[in-house]
Amino acid sequence: MIGTYFLIFAGCGVVVVNVLYGGTVTFPGICVTWGLIVMVMIYSTGHISGAHFNPAVTLTFAVFRRFPWYQVPLYIGAQLTGSLLGSLTLKLMFHVTPAAYFGTTPSDSAAQALAAEIIISFLLMFVISGVATDNRAVGELAGIAVGMTIMLNVFVAGPVSGASMNPARSLGPAIVMGVYDGLWIYIVGPLVGIMAGGFVYNLIRFTDKPLKELTRNGSFLRSASPKHKTSTSKS
Repeated sequence: MIGTYFLIFAGCGVVVVNVLYGGTVTFPGICVTWGLIVMVMIYSTGHISGAHFNPAVTLTFAVFRRFPWYQVPLYIGAQLTGSLLGSLTLKLMFHVTPAAYFGTTPSDSAAQALAAEIIISFLLMFVISGVATDNRAVGELAGIAVGMTIMLNVFVAGPVSGASMNPARSLGPAIVMGVYDGLWIYIVGPLVGIMAGGFVYNLIRFTDKPLKELTRNGSFLRSASPKHKTSTSKS
């Protein structure tokens, strides 16, 4: 809940500040802020709760048996509560005009926004799966990798769909501000993209062995070849 709260407070807050104070933050500043807050909260809460800020990620981890199902409702409830509280804080702190709405709405067609959300959510989950669930990855860099992915996605898809990637990120502001235009996109898109990203990474994950075992005989392909196995057994 705390992680999602500050995700909304900082990430959505910078959108409000940029509009209300004459564009002082700028679009690149918004992108960097989103990446930074995700990175900071991963390093702050990852060892406590696993840094689950996104219901779609939590659900995908459960589907692929990386997270216990019985904890899913509690985590999703906490994520939505954090988003609602963060959005309410911004509403009370600032005079949020319609132009300063800090939720996500399609800038053009719903199809374009949906496609953008699916693609960037796929990338996000693919990176998360690689750095957080594969023991061959350098786990200490997970926060940087995920934060940079968020920043990159906001740069690319921010002007198109708002670059939500997270149903909680869109639901909280929508409920607090009463703006539901295209909200389904930000539930369906991230769910489809994140599920697909997790599925594809698990599809190409060829082993659970650590890197030192894979490279003991030069390379994975070499160590797996029948010829190499035969020569090894004879020696």
